[in-house]
Amino acid sequence: MLFHRQPDLTVVMDNVNKAHNLSAIIRSCDGVGICEMHAVSYRKSIYTEQNAAAGASKWITVNLYPDIETVYNKLSAAGMQILVATNSAGCLDFRNVDYTIPTALVVGAEWDGISKEAIKGADHAITIPMLGMGESLNVSVATAVILFEAQRQRTQKGMYSQPQLKAEHLERMLFEFCYPRLSRELQEKSAPYPPLDEQGGLCDEISQ
Repeated sequence: MLFHRQPDLTVVMDNVNKAHNLSAIIRSCDGVGICEMHAVSYRKSIYTEQNAAAGASKWITVNLYPDIETVYNKLSAAGMQILVATNSAGCLDFRNVDYTIPTALVVGAEWDGISKEAIKGADHAITIPMLGMGESLNVSVATAVILFEAQRQRTQKGMYSQPQLKAEHLERMLFEFCYPRLSRELQEKSAPYPPLDEQGGLCDEISQ
């Protein structure tokens, strides 16, 4: 799973506050190898439905921000293109975008859609063409559709064939996933993680 993680692909949830939508989006993010995502909310905390997320929230870091400007500054500093998903006139077809470059996908709230601030600060606005009476898909469904197009493009380019995480980051995440309680204890003590052997085990003196 760690070998397939895509550190330069992420999702920003712009005031998506319904638990079932949050959970479904997190599950889709895990499915395409996203390891860190972002949420803008007027609330101090957000809640997911564990069953809908199918445990994926254990493997993904979700950062919470009070406003879109803060997260945009962080993403821009990381060199990411920022794409907002909306259905306004003049948007690019979501399939005509290059997702193999560092990309942040921004999706909007259930009722109000993407905020004006989010649209203004983005590099491109993209849309999923609709041929029926409905103007748009549910936010979690739309996110999944776009993310799996990103996965398709990245697969064709071989980006899932070799680790994208830096070696030290991969080793740190591996230790935390394998030994969650011990990693928390070491973090509290500001102690370094011990190395793991080829089978992911601890050496005898550490395990004892």
